[in-house]
Amino acid sequence: MLSKTNAHWTWFVPVLGWLVMAASIAMPGAFMWGLAAVALVGAVIAAVHHAEVVAHRVGEPFGTLVLAVAVTVIEVALIVSVMLSGGAGKEALPRDTVFAAIMICCNGIVGLCLLIGGVHHREQGFQIQGASAALAVLCALSVLSMILPSYSITVPGPGLSTSQLVFSGIVSLVLYMVFVFVQTIRHRDYFLAESDDEDAHALPPSGRTALASLALLIAALIAVVGLAKILSPVVEGGVKRMGAPAAVVGIVIAMLVLLPEGSAALRNARANRLQTSLNLALGSALASIGLTIPTVAVVSILNGQPILLGLMPKEIVLLALTLIVGVITLGTGRTTLLQGVVHLAIFAAFLFFAIVP
Repeated sequence: MLSKTNAHWTWFVPVLGWLVMAASIAMPGAFMWGLAAVALVGAVIAAVHHAEVVAHRVGEPFGTLVLAVAVTVIEVALIVSVMLSGGAGKEALPRDTVFAAIMICCNGIVGLCLLIGGVHHREQGFQIQGASAALAVLCALSVLSMILPSYSITVPGPGLSTSQLVFSGIVSLVLYMVFVFVQTIRHRDYFLAESDDEDAHALPPSGRTALASLALLIAALIAVVGLAKILSPVVEGGVKRMGAPAAVVGIVIAMLVLLPEGSAALRNARANRLQTSLNLALGSALASIGLTIPTVAVVSILNGQPILLGLMPKEIVLLALTLIVGVITLGTGRTTLLQGVVHLAIFAAFLFFAIVP
């Protein structure tokens, strides 16, 4: 880990990403879009590196929590900025973004981690107590925030009244904060795993280096979100030319925003650190709901802007299948590539039915 700490190119990439963002806004065009795509990949790699430096300094599960919360906070800020810009079709933006994040984290990232880990290590273990706790909170958050609104009758359709929105926001925030307390303080050992690799025994970076990496991590994540936002019109144009639904744009953008977490999770799975991978994937899904719902609830109430949180029947089926399979596949504390293939099959179904509804 010490040799990685001095990878100087990762200190300049976030700055380069900001410069490319500014240039792309000032001079939009095919060349700048291509440059933005390259800068996006570099920002993702830099973000993963700095997240690992911070994680090595503060230890687990604080390290994975830093990356998950940082990405989610920036993602929420992006959602709020789009909501405040007004325009038609923004009512369902928080719901669609959160649902896509859940499917990407719980099926795409988890599936790839289990598959890669199974291929390289045949069987991998993790703390069943931590996974069960995360899945229990995820089930409650998902159902209360995204399924129940489809069946409430105070407001027609998948929306909520002001009092219901306040209740949903408070419950989401309380559940997430209690989970973070349990993960980091009360039962921290549930989310830790013994590791014998040499990185685990390397000396941690200095406090100054860790603080610098934390600042560069935030800068890199902002660059990732900003570059993804710049590339969204290109993605939207490509989706329209393909004749795919507009919801596919949100899925692509969510994938771009979640690239740092996905890359970090895959690297840990390959290195036989599945516990860290699950902390990242499940923690990101929880943060997406626990931080997004309260924030958009406040914005909706203060601005009198309606939002739709309830999922449609097709999405409810996919979400329910994801939660059921997640409880089953992560319920033994041991995984093989079979569980990974199952989750990837669900993720493939999510993508296919998003394109061919």
